[in-house]
Amino acid sequence: MRLELHKVKVKDVQWGSATCVKDGVLYVNKEEAKALIAEEDRFARVDLELARPGESTRIIPVKDVVEPRVKLDRKGYYPGFNNTAMARCGEGRTLVLDGAAVVTCGPIVAFQEGFIDMSGPGAVYTPFSATQNVVLVVEPIKDLEQHQYEQVLREAGLKLGVYLADKCRDAKPDVVDVFEKGTVPEEKEKHPNLPKVIYVCMNITQGLLHDTYVYGADIRPALPTLLHPNEVLDGAMVSGNCVSACDKNTTWPELADQLPAVQRVQKVDVARLPVEHLNGQPSLRHKEARRPLIGVAAVLQPQLLQRNFASSP
Repeated sequence: MRLELHKVKVKDVQWGSATCVKDGVLYVNKEEAKALIAEEDRFARVDLELARPGESTRIIPVKDVVEPRVKLDRKGYYPGFNNTAMARCGEGRTLVLDGAAVVTCGPIVAFQEGFIDMSGPGAVYTPFSATQNVVLVVEPIKDLEQHQYEQVLREAGLKLGVYLADKCRDAKPDVVDVFEKGTVPEEKEKHPNLPKVIYVCMNITQGLLHDTYVYGADIRPALPTLLHPNEVLDGAMVSGNCVSACDKNTTWPELADQLPAVQRVQKVDVARLPVEHLNGQPSLRHKEARRPLIGVAAVLQPQLLQRNFASSP
């Protein structure tokens, strides 16, 4: 799979007569953008605000943050949402408004949810104090059920992000990042001596404001799903969990998922390592490790059981 991210650098955001990007400035036609979101009849009021780095502004209560993106080879983005046709993510060309963000707000359950400070001591605790933010503020119709409110607000944020990028699809990219990687068998054949690494991405799926979506489907009832890295980088995953008072798991990092770097791989004789108990969880202690190898025993257990069953008469 080959994915090209055509990044247009955004250094400022302003209202304008037409939505476009010019000389690093994202201009937004406020009335046109509001009218697009107001097509949802479950919103009683729709408004947009701008929040820039360094301003004396607090955005609260934040529900999601979305990077404006659109596919250059087809319409839309985020398959499974807002009538976007189902197609595999991770291939082709994607336009990215790098440095811009759509922030959705609304007290769906209570007012304890997250906030973004654009300046002051709180700004250092969020990456979105450094982005040029288009903030979507909506009010639902009276007595709208909470699950519906969360759904329409989440989809409105995605819709606004795609709108902004789509209006800028003719902009010349400042940078083109290329991610090209084959299937597991293909990569194994090309690099037979490299260690085999699997990245387990843990996702919260508890219900209202605690869900994650893959290709538009709530993964709460799903089994573990294997995704190509390019799919994750290109809109396959969308966050619907935003109720935590201390932090937000927004859609933004799903698109820019930074896998931990593998500094080295070392074979370890696990059978000879001492087992310790840390907070009630078995762990292994290796003399060169800086900390216990938490969970290794649990990971290896199914293999040991399989070996035992295979050797039993």
